[in-house]
Amino acid sequence: MRAADYTTAGDGVFKHLREEIDGIMARDPAARSRLEVALCYPGLHAIVLHRIARRARDAGWHTTARLISQIARSLTGIEIHPGATIGRRFFIDHGMGVVIGETAEIGDDVMLYHGVTLGGTSLNPGKRHPTLGDGVIVGAGAKILGAIAIGRGARIGANAVVVADVPADTAVVGIPAKPVAARDRAETRKFMPYGTPCGDIPDPVARALTGLLDQMTALQARVGELEADRSPAALPRSTPTPPETVASHTNGMHEAQGESR
Repeated sequence: MRAADYTTAGDGVFKHLREEIDGIMARDPAARSRLEVALCYPGLHAIVLHRIARRARDAGWHTTARLISQIARSLTGIEIHPGATIGRRFFIDHGMGVVIGETAEIGDDVMLYHGVTLGGTSLNPGKRHPTLGDGVIVGAGAKILGAIAIGRGARIGANAVVVADVPADTAVVGIPAKPVAARDRAETRKFMPYGTPCGDIPDPVARALTGLLDQMTALQARVGELEADRSPAALPRSTPTPPETVASHTNGMHEAQGESR
């Protein structure tokens, strides 16, 4: 999957600006007007400057493109490499500390929170950064590392570290990130703040530990039963020998000894 980079086409950089603003207002209840979004949202400023930087890069002005991206970084705290491919209605909420690498590919209607890193783990040329499908939400502080694919509609929890592919319509949390709940098609259309399931989260690690504890408790109970069966108190008692039997046996022994003499 490769995101459609509509910004470098002949329709111009700013044609879809209203669409970008409407996308932000739909996902942020704090946005009260388009003017407020246009003036006060660093995520919007960063993406507009990235569109310009990408246009300059594709024209062969690589140094100019990097200079524009550094200006955007200084103004917004968001660092987007000019080579990153970004789709429509992309929204970075709050924004500070977001880093998007050169070969990252981002689909439509993707949302990132502050502190997100789309980083590379290889020094080799070529694809080094993640690919995010349409509708992905990445929570604050999450790190998605390497040339991995995040499926359409996936949710990445806050502070998760993702180093492997994530299937579509799946929520993952933790370090390293693990799936926490299966999500049906209806759930994928719902907004999940910070990409993190709220309420009773079925933590896979906690579930595994609970299973191990249950097995250990059952084994301890079984060992206790076996030890109780082998204790002296549990062994059958022998029937005491009557006194007259002991006496007759003793007399017989004495007679046998006298005859041998």
